[in-house]
Amino acid sequence: MYFEGYGFRGSTFEQTYRCYPASFIDKPQLEAGDKIIMPPSALDRLASLHIEYPMLFEVHNAAAERTSHCGVLEFIAEEGMIYMPYWMMQNLLLQEGDMVFIKNANLPKGTYVKLQPHTTDFLDISNPKAILEKTLRNFSCLTTGDSIMVAYNNKKYYIDIVETKPSNAISIIETDCEVDFAPPLDYKEPEPVKPAVPASTEPGTDVPAEEEPKFIPFTGSGRRLDGKPSKDKDVLASSPAKRQANATNGVQPSTATTSQGSSSRKATGKLVFGSGGSRAEKAPEKEAEEPKKEDPKFAAFTGKKYSLKG
Repeated sequence: MYFEGYGFRGSTFEQTYRCYPASFIDKPQLEAGDKIIMPPSALDRLASLHIEYPMLFEVHNAAAERTSHCGVLEFIAEEGMIYMPYWMMQNLLLQEGDMVFIKNANLPKGTYVKLQPHTTDFLDISNPKAILEKTLRNFSCLTTGDSIMVAYNNKKYYIDIVETKPSNAISIIETDCEVDFAPPLDYKEPEPVKPAVPASTEPGTDVPAEEEPKFIPFTGSGRRLDGKPSKDKDVLASSPAKRQANATNGVQPSTATTSQGSSSRKATGKLVFGSGGSRAEKAPEKEAEEPKKEDPKFAAFTGKKYSLKG
């Protein structure tokens, strides 16, 4: 059986093991990374092959045709067995005790990775970038198509590896890697808010807009100074409502009515402001002025004389 690799120096390490989750060996820290625990015989075999460090492996489930990559943490497992994180077993569709094929691999250093959270809850974390950076320190490699688990604040967040460069499997040990995020799987675009349509109006019918009243100057009514009620009938004609109606209907008061109103206002002793006052007829000229009396001129020694005798 042949499994595609990434270029190896000399001979390769290939072995089949039964896999079990990390909980079987009381190593809960394995769940926070991508490293497995192998038997001591694997270390002897790897040392004799002069495998380069860090040791990276290709993990293949032949039954489900699933492949992933991982590192190694310790060589303390029982012979013929390996222990791996449970999320990795889920990616490979492995059950407890299933057979898995392990092969050493050389992966290129990653330059780019695109991640996609499963839920928007991950973006609600105060600083998701710092949490992700801290979690990836426990990882040695990433494979396109895998889903990694990020544990934070007693909650597990799953993130898909959407894309990796320069290959489908990369090493992230001691490398500067650009990280990009895709929208979460449960993210929905906000729907545009439509303006509310009144229930009484049917769609397609235009409601005529109410016309605003136009401003008409000098529409107030006059009052007498003596406090008596005005007998002017034209006051109603000068009311704002009637002038508004006349302005709307295009009706303008006639000249005769205007002049009659102005004369009536004069007769009733009203105070007229505006154009009415400027057009008021001039008062009739006074009749011939009376001749002025001349002041008597001063004449010297014109007084009466009186005798001392009486």
